[in-house]
Amino acid sequence: MQKNQRYRGVVASLGSEGEGVVNLISGERVFVPGCIPGEQVEFTVLKAKGGAAYGKLVSVLSPSPSRVAPRCPAFLKCGGCQLQHMDYPAQLEFKRELVKNCLKKLGGLDAEVARTEHGDMQYGYRNKLALPVGVNGSGENIVGVYAPRSHRIVPVTDCALQQEWCAPLIGALLAFMNEERIAGYDEGAKSGAVRHIVARKVGQSLIVTVVSARAIKLDKFAARLDKLFPSYTLLLNINAGDGNAILGKEWHICRGKGTFESEDCGIRFSAGANTFLQVNDGVRTILYEAVKRAACSPAAAAIDLYSGGGMLTAMLAGGCRAAYGIEIVPEAVACADELAKKNGLSDKMHNLCGAVEDRIGEVLSATRGCERVIVCDPPRKGMERSVVREILKSGARKAVLVSCNPATLARDLGLLCGSLIEDGNKIIKNPAYIPGQMPGFYDIVSVTPFDMFPQTKHVETLICLERK
Repeated sequence: MQKNQRYRGVVASLGSEGEGVVNLISGERVFVPGCIPGEQVEFTVLKAKGGAAYGKLVSVLSPSPSRVAPRCPAFLKCGGCQLQHMDYPAQLEFKRELVKNCLKKLGGLDAEVARTEHGDMQYGYRNKLALPVGVNGSGENIVGVYAPRSHRIVPVTDCALQQEWCAPLIGALLAFMNEERIAGYDEGAKSGAVRHIVARKVGQSLIVTVVSARAIKLDKFAARLDKLFPSYTLLLNINAGDGNAILGKEWHICRGKGTFESEDCGIRFSAGANTFLQVNDGVRTILYEAVKRAACSPAAAAIDLYSGGGMLTAMLAGGCRAAYGIEIVPEAVACADELAKKNGLSDKMHNLCGAVEDRIGEVLSATRGCERVIVCDPPRKGMERSVVREILKSGARKAVLVSCNPATLARDLGLLCGSLIEDGNKIIKNPAYIPGQMPGFYDIVSVTPFDMFPQTKHVETLICLERK
């Protein structure tokens, strides 16, 4: 197989990134984005190594009945969406199969996976954006989305996944920067100022953050926002680092107070620019109500790991004797404390600031002798191994996991169920694993995917466990 050569083949399946997998007669496997199983396609090989190659779709010779026209002109050019060419039922089934395959291949768990739950909105569902800002080859300022597997910005003026405020916000930022002669950040030359625009809608209000490599004045940007949005707050975040982190540690409030209040699932809450909230309001409500039903017991103490701004902790506190949230972001913990007061839960809701692995021990000590239920919604990297060990030692009868990464979910779940074991610094399949017969570990009660991110490869998964 040679680079830049054209080939034809039939798409056998989908890979974990949503790309088509074409198995050639010669034995090579080619990953081609934008394909659907069963289609005969023509593609160009971009990269070949060993028995695998990566291709670019040239044409679809026999389209699948599930193929639809992508809504966005930047589809497959930017790295934001992978599934716009598939109708929605096909997307939901892909995500169910993705979760099932990850649990089996990576976690050694052959679990039944329910149909994918979803909301009403397939586009325009995101309550948050975080877009890179830079310059093009002509030195012009651009806002966009990174191309797949790169830091090359694909310029956009709008995004089909974002809400209606996205386009005017991008336009206002570019107009302000051009008028004030403020350059976007050039990663190669390490020059320029503005690196990202980050925004989140909370209720009917907007939290806007300009991320810059150095301090800049945003008064004239605020004047533009005044004409566009009736309720907003504006912050400046300074990030002079060289890493991939979007936000730095230095914050300045330029307009407003930095946070807004809203209500969901019967809970009044506050959120700021750095408070974790699920990006899809409709699916978040469905997911959190499912977590509440699975976890809550009037006699139990709920332990909410990676608790963010405290909304789920508050829901657990309302249905349990007490709830303890552990979160590493101070702003989020402050919002959670305020939430407890506003919802009359100060006596039942306890929020701890710090890394979960550092503070879970004291929560287990505080709840000694109580019936415990563990709720865990970690970042994409999953749980620290020490956290998994503490959960296994906790004696909690129930554990409810929420994950946005099927791969790390499979690893953590395998350790909790006994299908995987630690071998020094490695994690290996447990040769002694027998499904349903592992004392001291957990059994899977249910696995349910939730489509928090329509049109993309990403999926949220809810796992309910009971101790064997």
